[in-house]
Amino acid sequence: MKRLYVIVFLVIAATAALGLAIAEHSGYVLIAYRSFRYESSLWATLAAVAVLWLLIWGIKALVELVMTSSGVVNPWSRRNRSRRVQVAIEHGQLDLAEGRWASAQRHLYRAAEAERQPLLYYLGAARAANEQGNYEECDHLLERALERQPQAELAIALNHAQLQTDRGDTDGALVTLQAMHERHPHNAQTLRQLQRLHQQRGDWSAVIRLLPELRKDKVLPPAELAELERRAWGENLSLAAHREDDGTVGLQSLERAWQQLTSAQRQEAPLVLAYAEQLRQLGAQVQAEEVLRGALKRKYDSHLARLYGLVRGSDPTRQLQTAEGWLKEHPGDPSLLLTLGRLCLQASLWGKARDYLESSLRVQRNPEACAELARLLARLGDTERSNQLFQEGLGLLDERLLAAPLPAVAQA
Repeated sequence: MKRLYVIVFLVIAATAALGLAIAEHSGYVLIAYRSFRYESSLWATLAAVAVLWLLIWGIKALVELVMTSSGVVNPWSRRNRSRRVQVAIEHGQLDLAEGRWASAQRHLYRAAEAERQPLLYYLGAARAANEQGNYEECDHLLERALERQPQAELAIALNHAQLQTDRGDTDGALVTLQAMHERHPHNAQTLRQLQRLHQQRGDWSAVIRLLPELRKDKVLPPAELAELERRAWGENLSLAAHREDDGTVGLQSLERAWQQLTSAQRQEAPLVLAYAEQLRQLGAQVQAEEVLRGALKRKYDSHLARLYGLVRGSDPTRQLQTAEGWLKEHPGDPSLLLTLGRLCLQASLWGKARDYLESSLRVQRNPEACAELARLLARLGDTERSNQLFQEGLGLLDERLLAAPLPAVAQA
């Protein structure tokens, strides 16, 4: 408070001193230049200068206020425009995450047009358009992204291929990815998307051709790559068995596909299983039995042992004796016991077949063993237990059937 009194006192003193100075001597100012002539008192001139300075300062302050306003004076100022873009980004990303496609496309497109690095916003807007079925608009947005950021060609193309796949245009996606593969042959993401697309299209030959590059560029973890390789070759064997080449169908094509495998691959149980199964389906039962017997001799596998009971070799007795030889080392394998039961059925050894099948069920309740034993018991006259096993096998085949509602019993 005292400070305020001091300031007021000084202002009054300064004003009084100024008034005395003006009263004592008004001064005189003369400015002449050619035809221009200005005459006035000193104090009036100083007052005019002060007013002019205040006017210039006021105009400058007003201009700065207009240029830097947050929207109160100038709604189109740089600061306000930046704020609106940030709001569009936040709303667009949230809409995209929550599936509000139209709103996401509108907000992200607005953000993309305003930002210096618009790639992510164009990609988001393109995805939103694709989800709405606006495929032309989606492609236009991607083209716009390429115009703004041509150095991001690969990223844009990979996203385009994924969107094409999502809309069901796998042919277009394949063209896009193959073009990028030619330009960027060692790009891991390009190879990964190509591999997935070939799988989706069921083109296992293409997957096989891609395997060396996947391995060389370490696109997949070793375990995943090994599993993919086994599946690709297995599926290729299945396709080969139904392929028609030069008027021949089946066995010759399957044999050529099998010979394409390396020696090590032809000893892998999953591939042997696929090959033998296709031989069985094509009617080459004897050849399938020989393949399975040789593979099981090298290394026992439960899945191969199960299939061995579904093929018929040239000598059924020898086939049964061979399988019983494996039982000495694998007495608790339910698949082998099921196979022995089936081989005994082929040899009309009913009692022995029943013992093997019941032993298999004691180790593991299996729908195939239930069905085989039920068929045998029905022929032997034990219809009550046969029906029970059929019901059990049906339940084991798909436990969901037990939970499905049944129609009400019709009233007589």
